[in-house]
Amino acid sequence: MKISPAKENILKRIRNALSQPVPLPFPQSEGNSPVFAPPPENLDVHFAETFVKLNGKFVYCEDVQTFGKQFFTLCHQQGWKQVLCRENHLRTWLAPDTLPHASSMATISIAPDMALDQIEVALTGCECLVARTASVVLSAGQPSGRMPSVFAPVHVVVAFADQLVWDIRDALQLMKEKYGESWPSMCTLHTGPSRTSDIEKTLVMGAHGPREMYVFLIDQPLPH
Repeated sequence: MKISPAKENILKRIRNALSQPVPLPFPQSEGNSPVFAPPPENLDVHFAETFVKLNGKFVYCEDVQTFGKQFFTLCHQQGWKQVLCRENHLRTWLAPDTLPHASSMATISIAPDMALDQIEVALTGCECLVARTASVVLSAGQPSGRMPSVFAPVHVVVAFADQLVWDIRDALQLMKEKYGESWPSMCTLHTGPSRTSDIEKTLVMGAHGPREMYVFLIDQPLPH
């Protein structure tokens, strides 16, 4: 096919331009210089402060026993009686034989399954916490699956100190080390409770998921 002189002239200019080295517009941004500020010394403090600004509620716990006590206290204060929890270890930590004071909360049902219209709270673990954005990383690979963190009006997340990472890149690396090539079918970041301002620029909580989100951070390594 014969190329017209005008088109040949354009192609020649493109070839000449590609053969010349092009200076970088922002050379200082290349290399190993970080795009964001380096991580702070205390990731837990940064996560808590940022999470609260996003209308989340943060609870610090020294150990598993403290978590159980504070969780039941919260249930009592909020009047929650139906808690969906599909993770066996979480239900074990809240059992009366594990926590003596739990017997006084016998009116609270913590079950692995219940009708959607009965769920008041979903209690789950997480893959990790991203401190920079105060995001909770969840996946379909967890025992809780997809449903609890979407359908429950209140989502309570339990995390451990060694699940705190600084950035999303670190979270993805953690997931890669855990799952290898067998990634879960879903991996999401939840940054505070569900909210939207799409309708008349008015903030609406719980539009596409939980209207309240709690994170209990236990200052211990994740049990294995």
